[in-house]
Amino acid sequence: MARIVMVEEHHALDPVDLKIIELLRKDGRMPFVELGKKVGLSEAAVRRRVKMLQEQGIIKRFTIEVDEEFQVSAVIFLQFESSSLPGGIIEKIAKVPGVQAIYELTGRFDAIVIISASRISELNERIDRIRGVDGVKSTETAVVLRVIS
Repeated sequence: MARIVMVEEHHALDPVDLKIIELLRKDGRMPFVELGKKVGLSEAAVRRRVKMLQEQGIIKRFTIEVDEEFQVSAVIFLQFESSSLPGGIIEKIAKVPGVQAIYELTGRFDAIVIISASRISELNERIDRIRGVDGVKSTETAVVLRVIS
């Protein structure tokens, strides 16, 4: 199943745009022809709408979910240096391969990162890259043992 990451700011979307987004969330590889049949538009019209949604930043990227048997995931809790700007740190972390999501937090930790890799050694390398980002004061990592839902 593919996942589409959306920005917080919502542009004026009509019901057809919302249906396209819903269908792509379920299957990010669904052909435009099939999407068109499901929303009552031509392949070309669907292609234009998806392109517009991407250009407006509503659809940021297409990703795939791999069966958990073929990946290892972790949650990394981050604390930033007090003199650092979170936005710059988060931008750098987002470029690390395998980063699936970053959430800025209140409380003890400044952010959490959800990350995955195909093997523990690869996950370790990615965590080390995050630890090395300027402005990261400390990390606490929890490896995901099992996904419940």
